[in-house]
Amino acid sequence: MNRLPLRSLLALALLAAPLLPGPAAADEPSSPPAAQAPGAIPGATPPGTTGPIREVPAAPEDGGPAADEPAASDNEPTAPDAGGEEPATADQPPGAPDQGETNTPPAPTADEDEAAVDDTDETEAGAEALPLDDLRVFAEVFGRIKSDYVESVEDRDLLSSAIRGMLAGLDPHSSYLDPDEYRDLQVGTTGEFGGLGIEVGMEDGFVKVIAPIDDTPAQRAGMQAGDLIVRIDEKPVKGMSLNDAVKLMRGKPGTSITLTVVREGEGNPITVKIERDIIKVASVKSRTLEPGFGYLRISNFQARTTEDMLKAIAKLKRENRGGLQGIVLDLRNNPGGVLNSAVGVSDAFLDEGLIVYTQGRVEDSRLEFKAGPDDILDGAPIVVLVNGGSASASEIVAGALQDQRRALIMGSQTFGKGSVQTIVPIDDRTALKLTTARYYTPSGRSIQAHGITPDIALERGSLQLASESDLEPLKEADLMRHLEDDAAQPAAEGEDEEAPLAAEDYQLSEALNVLKGLSILGGVRTTTPPAPVASVPNPAPTAAR
Repeated sequence: MNRLPLRSLLALALLAAPLLPGPAAADEPSSPPAAQAPGAIPGATPPGTTGPIREVPAAPEDGGPAADEPAASDNEPTAPDAGGEEPATADQPPGAPDQGETNTPPAPTADEDEAAVDDTDETEAGAEALPLDDLRVFAEVFGRIKSDYVESVEDRDLLSSAIRGMLAGLDPHSSYLDPDEYRDLQVGTTGEFGGLGIEVGMEDGFVKVIAPIDDTPAQRAGMQAGDLIVRIDEKPVKGMSLNDAVKLMRGKPGTSITLTVVREGEGNPITVKIERDIIKVASVKSRTLEPGFGYLRISNFQARTTEDMLKAIAKLKRENRGGLQGIVLDLRNNPGGVLNSAVGVSDAFLDEGLIVYTQGRVEDSRLEFKAGPDDILDGAPIVVLVNGGSASASEIVAGALQDQRRALIMGSQTFGKGSVQTIVPIDDRTALKLTTARYYTPSGRSIQAHGITPDIALERGSLQLASESDLEPLKEADLMRHLEDDAAQPAAEGEDEEAPLAAEDYQLSEALNVLKGLSILGGVRTTTPPAPVASVPNPAPTAAR
């Protein structure tokens, strides 16, 4: 019985050692730990995860110093070599004789004795940083399960579950990636995967739809942002982990799945039948709304999104030979994606200034991204559409353009995911997805749990056009002997053949109307963009577009 707790304690200690601060060597100079290769995997979130993975450098394995740890600790990830502990007689000039009457080396003073005791205490405190009592409790539980549980359980399964539970207790986005999940994450960067085409997370034990992806089975079946999935093929979701629920939703293309959904405003649960398919995501779409006014739709941020968007804008410019007078950038139901793509999209519309910065506990998590010169629209106004399904990277773009007074934001409050997840490889097959920092807009606003508040609120809804009356209102041209206008141009035939944009997409129609007004008045910028707040970290290399 004693062997199992000891073995499990050692196993846990080996697993926890890279993640917990260890003791500092009292007699050796401190030096920075070996830099770990960046662990971020650029790409969109795989289907069924809670949010996008951010491409930032991986934190060192020790996870940074504890709040009460000495500044010269060996665990400081980016501190320069401090040269070891400062001698107790550091205030004495080098080579100076002792303050006594002779040059004989003095005996240790009381101050030196106290310094030595302090060094010993710091070393012991470092050794106690690993919570041995708690690990003993874990070992005892491990042993009880092994000896008393109704069925035999493999050590590997128990330890894997313990790791998952440890990460799941932190926040909704940190997790342990087993070989299958790690592979899915890497495949997700290509923009092609199998599934339903929804971004999901967990809320109150149920699977919550963050956003359906454009042109996917989920969107065609009518799934909406905010839907709570309570059953998957009649299996209750309550009590499942997110990974287990996602595995149930995956399957061979062509097979069907039935989801039971609770939707706001509906009195009873809704049953939605969806046929699985290979999901090929085209992240950028474009079209001309009216001469001179373009529409850009970004459904998520992939590795090639910035490049695809620049091509789409070039196409819009060719279609509108008179030039673009403005664009509507649609980020509704955009669940996020790659950080660098969000930075690149923002940079395309800015010619200077901060785009976003991140802050965390360790130095490697502190980054800031700035815009380079050249605004691709040459200052033409922009209206950005957002809603509750706009999360993470899309909130970065909206926040940057809003704070820099470059665009007007319309729609509803965004999702509010402002945390950075770093992919930290454990070995060639497994990894940690660990929350390491928070995003902040140029003015210092935290996106986390707040989201972006639009400048103009637009409720979701549809517009039903009134039927045309057979009796036309009387106009000047209908009066007898009215004066003719020599410069009048004949009305173009077939002008009203297409259905009005307001009937197709009410919010987009309102955004276009506002965009026309901005174009007439000469743009959006009316004041100087805000300076970064004092908490902005030291300058880091500017992200390339």
